[in-house]
Order: sequence, then structure tokens, then C-alpha cells
Amino acid sequence: MIEIIFKAYRGILVRWVDLVRRFALVVLLVSVTVTLGVAVYLESNMAINTDLSDMMSPELEYRKQSQAIGKAFPQFSDNILIVIDGETSDLADDAAAVLTARLRKKPELFGGIYDLRGEAFFHRNGLLLMELDELADLSDRLADAQPFLGTLWRDPTLRGLFRMLGLAIDEVLKEDGTVIEIEKVLTAIAEVIEAQAEGRFRHLSWQRLMMGDGDEEEVARRFIQIQPALDFTSLQPATAAMGALRRIAADLKLDQDHGVRVRLTGSAALSQEEFKTVEKGMGLAAFLSLMLVVGLLLGGLRSPRLVIATLATLIMGLIWTAGFAIAAIGQLTLISVAFAVLFIGLSVDFGIHFGLRYKEEIDRAASHAASLRYAAKGVGGALTLSAVAAAMAFYSFLPTPYLGLAELGLIAGTGMFVAFFANLTVLPAILTLMPPGMAGKIAAGRRRFAGSTLVLGHAGVILWGALALGLAAAVLLPQARFDFDPMNLKDPSTESVSTLFDLMNDSRTSPYSITALAKNLDEAQDLAAKLARLEQVKETITLYDYVPAGQDEKLDIIGTMGLFLSPALAARQQMPAPAMEEIKSSLEALDIKLRRLAASEKGEVAAAKRLLKALRAAPDFADLENRLLSSLPRRLLMLKQSLAAEPISIETLPESLKKRHVAANGRARVEVYPKENMQDREALARFVGAVRKLAPQASGSPVVIFEAGKVVVAAVGDAAMLAVVMISVLLAVILKSFKDVILVFMPLLLAVLLTIATSVLLGLSFNYANVIVLPLLFGLGVASGIHLVLRRRNEGAAAGVFGTSTPRAVVFSGLTTIGSFGTIALSGHPGTSSMGLLLAISITLTLGCTLVVLPALMVFWRGAAEQEAS
Repeated sequence: MIEIIFKAYRGILVRWVDLVRRFALVVLLVSVTVTLGVAVYLESNMAINTDLSDMMSPELEYRKQSQAIGKAFPQFSDNILIVIDGETSDLADDAAAVLTARLRKKPELFGGIYDLRGEAFFHRNGLLLMELDELADLSDRLADAQPFLGTLWRDPTLRGLFRMLGLAIDEVLKEDGTVIEIEKVLTAIAEVIEAQAEGRFRHLSWQRLMMGDGDEEEVARRFIQIQPALDFTSLQPATAAMGALRRIAADLKLDQDHGVRVRLTGSAALSQEEFKTVEKGMGLAAFLSLMLVVGLLLGGLRSPRLVIATLATLIMGLIWTAGFAIAAIGQLTLISVAFAVLFIGLSVDFGIHFGLRYKEEIDRAASHAASLRYAAKGVGGALTLSAVAAAMAFYSFLPTPYLGLAELGLIAGTGMFVAFFANLTVLPAILTLMPPGMAGKIAAGRRRFAGSTLVLGHAGVILWGALALGLAAAVLLPQARFDFDPMNLKDPSTESVSTLFDLMNDSRTSPYSITALAKNLDEAQDLAAKLARLEQVKETITLYDYVPAGQDEKLDIIGTMGLFLSPALAARQQMPAPAMEEIKSSLEALDIKLRRLAASEKGEVAAAKRLLKALRAAPDFADLENRLLSSLPRRLLMLKQSLAAEPISIETLPESLKKRHVAANGRARVEVYPKENMQDREALARFVGAVRKLAPQASGSPVVIFEAGKVVVAAVGDAAMLAVVMISVLLAVILKSFKDVILVFMPLLLAVLLTIATSVLLGLSFNYANVIVLPLLFGLGVASGIHLVLRRRNEGAAAGVFGTSTPRAVVFSGLTTIGSFGTIALSGHPGTSSMGLLLAISITLTLGCTLVVLPALMVFWRGAAEQEAS
């Protein structure tokens, strides 16, 4: 019954191709019109989602928890984090202030702006956030420096600075003078003057001098978070905001030449730059792939017209499939975008098999019509079976909760039928309108495929060798690794990713934190206390952490500071700008006092000598004043503001801060930071497990990474099993031979084992992108096996197959697929690159197993008769 149906079906294919031949011009015009229409549709509707979290089903429990937190605190989504690094904290603070001021002028572009340290509340109450002993030390230092600060408050020029230094030196030289820590000041000023002489950028940090940490290596960093307006009609929604940000930073001279570095990261910036990386990489891959495919087609088909026809069919089919993808799903992802190379590989496969079978008859001097009918009859059934088997392999992804994989399965599976239709419709039409010439009449004896005698004559040795390789590969299977961290799929050379990796070194800015929600602030505080006691937790943060302890004692200290600093920082009666002669005069006076200090037995001798030497280098006074004093007025003003501190309570905290910790419905956030390195899979599992025991609804990047990894591994395993079962049933029904089913699958099984073993030997981990290779291997590899098995049936023996065009078609089809996939490995995007590399490896191994192990199995199972024939 199956044979009757199959025979009738082949007759339908022959009549279809003949109908296409008779109306070739009409068919081609309709095809081109449809292609142009779909291309216009794609131009307006193409969208790519680079968010890896959206590749998982929203019905998964951990996704629901993540979405609940995102809904409660939407300000953490679609944001850009501006990271400002300054040579000094003064420069970083000043840069943040001027940049924030400019950004607030364009709310329609930059939306909500969050600069916690720039809030007036923290300028006024910042001293309360210091530890009590630190605040007491600061008070003592400022008490000693009070007279000198007053001098600089009234005269923030080189004249005032030199006079202040002179007064301080006088105190140091007195036997009973005030103890002043002047050594650090002298050294810091000398370093700036030396840098000026050498043409290096360096500014004096008054904040460091006042806070007393001048002998520590300082990392001055500020953060500004914005939630910009994103254009989701564009493939790169954050283009306008990021472009404007960089232009503003350039206008304000916030660059390394001026001691400041501004970098952008955050979810919106990461998605923006990731898409650009993928787009650039895929563009290069597409060009190289096209060149390789053209070259291989020319070598395999040996007919420029046949190559043009195959490529035109491929391009039309690819556009149709892309149109289906956007119409059916609405967008592509970093996973589903791979449908393009899958389509190229299999569409070219179909075209090569049809084209070579057609050319086989043309070269026998058959007519064009007869050759098309022969190709349709001879290869149409195998192409159908290959398309259905490949589609089954791709559709096996559909039931999985890994949406990225499921969408790829839907697009690629449907693409197989598009490729089949195109190669039996568009390709015959083009060949009719520009038929290739005959290469020359083939002699009665057919040319054998290179290497066939070796393979067929040593089947036993080959099978024993395949068994040994399979067993060796199986031993390596337990060493295969899955990289669960999606950060490793991003291009580390992009600014957003490199900045994020930099932030990972600080627990407070690391993206690997877990967020738990409590009903209210009190419950959040209780939960935080419990979580903080866990061995895996470094610290927890709630809104209560912004309400400092010991406020009464601190306010007393600040009150005392106000008594001695307020007169010095009273309403400024600024002195007029000094003339050059005044500056030189004050410098000469300072020079005398420095020489006296250098000649003394005080501990500041070395610093005094160093500053003397630096000052005698005749510095540019205007530039030096900018380097030494430009940041001073704002530091003194902020110090003055901080003397007006008031008690801090939950109620008095800024609304912008409270909204980031307490949702509109009263639910409160608990942020939990890990103690161990979250890039260690075992450490991540321990952290997630420990936190979720106390807070089962908690979410955050460690939870997402942990749960998504489990989903992906399970999804790939399920898809692979389903693909094997469906394809096996299909082949068993169509081929009606258990042995033939085994013949098709055994080389694929060996190729899978060898692919995994190769990944282990090369240190290539599986990840969210390249793990699709394993189930895809069945869809991509089954076609060649089907072609060889069905051609053996037609020829009667394995030896006969190697005298036909089928092995040649399998080789060049495999090589074009390897070429199209291999070029993806050149992408700068690590995820895409690893997918291309593993696909190229797997298809190479599949091709080798199909052309070597499969014929050996045919000979082994078909007995001595075939060995004699070979």
C-alpha cells in the first residue's frame, strides 16, 4: 500500500514539475512578485529581541516570580546605567553633577533620572551615614584645619592657597604650635605640579585630603541610572538616547583627557550593543557564506546557470521563510535568527540533489523536459522524506518551554517545506528559461566516487574503527559542560559588557544579586536579618539600611563641627582676583617658608623638599590654579551644607529612594548579595538554594540563570528524544525496513557522540545558543542518509550508489552547509560564534560518518553479494 501511494506521489511530483516547465515565465514572475512583496513587509516589520530571558516561557514559575518583581518595580527595567570614573572623587562628583543637570533638560529623551549621591538630601545628611569613629576623626582634622579652610573659602586662588600653606608651615615650625597633618597636602600638591611639568593630567582631590584617605589608592566612581524613551519600532531602540548621551559627555569634555571616563551599561545598553554585534557578525557571516556556497556550487554543479538557478531559488525561499517568521511570531531572537543558516544549508541541499540529478540526464543527451521529469521522479521522493524528517526534527522543539528553541523549530520546520516547494517550483522554472548546456555525452561506464573502493573494500575495518571511536567518545560524555551564564554569550569587547564585568568586582554593583519581596518594610527587615545569617550571603539591603544608627551621637559631633566651621564658612566675602605680581609674591613667601621647613628636623622635610623642587620648575599659573583649586569651592560648599544635617527616618528619606525599595502596594524589596563567585556553577546553586529556602518567591539573575539552565538542558533532551522517535516512525513507515532505519540513524548517533567528545577535547562548553546543535543534528544529518539509502534501493547495491551523482551531491551539500555554518564562527558575538563553530564541527562529523560508516554498514548488512559487486 505504501509503495502504491509513494509511486502515485512521485507521479504527482513529475506532473507538477512538468506543469511548472510549461508555464515557467508565469511561475517565475509570480515568485518574484511574491518575493518583493514579502521583502517590503520585512522592511517595515522586522524585529529582533536580544533579551535572553524572553526566550523562556512566561508560564514557568521562576519567570512569573521575575515578572512580579518587575511589575512592582518597573524602574529597574529597560534602563541605561551611566558609570562615571574619575581620577579623583572630586572629578567624578563634579562630572555627575554637570551631566545630570544636562540630562534633566531633556526629559522626553532621558525619562526618569536617578542619581542617589547627587540628591540634596544626601548632600545635607551625608555625614550621618559615616561610621561614628570616622566622623569623630573627621571632626578633629577639620578643627585643626579650620583657620586654613577659612582662608581658602575667602580666596580660592593660588594666592590664597600659597598663603594658607605658609600659615600651616608656621604652625608646624612652632614648638607649641597646632598639630597639623600637612605632609599629605604638600605631597599631593607636588604630585600635581610634577604632572603638569610632564604634560600629564592630574587634579588635586580636596575631598581625599579632607576625608583623610590620601595614602590609599582611590577608585572614584559615580552611577546615574536613566530610563530613557526607547523606540521599539526600531531594531535598536536605544540608539537616540545612547547617541545623545555620548554627545553630551563629549560636549562637557567628560573624557580621559580631562580625568573622567563615562561608560554606558544596563539592560537597554546591553541589548542595543548586543544586537549591533550580532548584526555585524551575521552580516560578515552571510557575505562569506554566500561566497563559499557559490564557490562550492560551481565546483559541484559545474554549471554557472545551474548555480544561478540554485542561488535564486535559495534567496527567494529564504525571504519567504523570513516573512513567515515575522508574520507568525512577530520577532526573531538570538536563537531563532539561526533559521537563516539552517535554511541555506538545507535548501542548497535540496537544490544540489535536484540539480545534479537533472544534469545527470542532460549530460546523457536527454531533453530538458525529460531531464526535469527524471529529476522529479528520481529525487522527489527522497527530497520529500528529507524535508518531512528535518521538519519533524525542528518541530520537536515546539513542546519545550524554551521559547527561543520552540520558535526556531517552528520557523526552520516550516522553512523545510518552503525549501522543498521552492526547489520543485522556482528551480525548474529558472532552468527552463535558461537551461544549462550539456557537459558531454557520458560513456557507458559511469565515473565512480573517489574513495569508494577503499570504503567498500574495508567495511569491517571501518566498522570496528567506528565502534572504537564511539566507545571512546562515550567515555568523554560525562565531561561535557553547559555554561549556564548568559553573560558569557555577550561580546566582552563592547562597552556595556566590559563595564558590567568591571562592576562584578564590587559586591554592591554586581548583577548577581537576588531580590525577595516582603509584604511590608518590617517583614522585609525580618527577612533580611534571617538571610544575612546564611553562610552563602555577604550582605542584605533594605530601605532601613539608609537610616543610620547612633544618630544622636553623630548629630552632637556635627553640631560641634558647625560651631567651629560655620564662622570660617560664613557668607563669602570673596577677595578680588589676584594680579600676577600678587601670586608671585605669595609664592616667594611660600618658598622661604618651605626652605625653613626643609632645613628643620620635622617629619615633613621630604615633602617640603619635593614641593620646593616642583615649584621651581616655573609652572603655568593659570593651568596650575585650575588643577589645584577648580574642585575646591564645591567641596567647601558641600561641607557647609552637611553641617545642617537633620535626623534621618524612613519618612524623611527621598521619595526617589523609597520608590526603589517599597512598591506602590506596600511590598518591600530585600536585596541579597552573594559571598562566593557566582560564575562558579556550584557556588551559584548553593546561593540560590539557600536564599530560596527562606524566600521561595525570590528572583534575580542568579535564580534566572540557575532555573533557565535546567529548562534548556531538559528542553534539548526532550526535543532530541522526540525528534528521534518521530523520524524513526516516519522512516519505518516509508522505508518498511528496520535495517534501513538503522542504516540512517547509526551514522547520526556516532556523529552526536563525536560532536560532544570534540567539544570536550576543544574545551568548548555548550550554552544557550550552541546547545541547539544536538537536536538539529538529526534534522540536518538525516537527509544525506535518506538519499544514500534510497539510491541504494534503486541501484540494488552499495557499489552502484557510488557510480551515481548522489554521493557527489551529498558531499557538496555537506560542504556548502559546513561553509554556511562555519562562517558564523567568525562572528564577534560569542554565542553566535560558538553556535557556528559547533554546527560546522557536527556537520563535518556527520558528513564523514555518512560517507564512510553508512556505506560500510550497507556492505556489512547486505552480505557477500554486494562485496563482490564492489
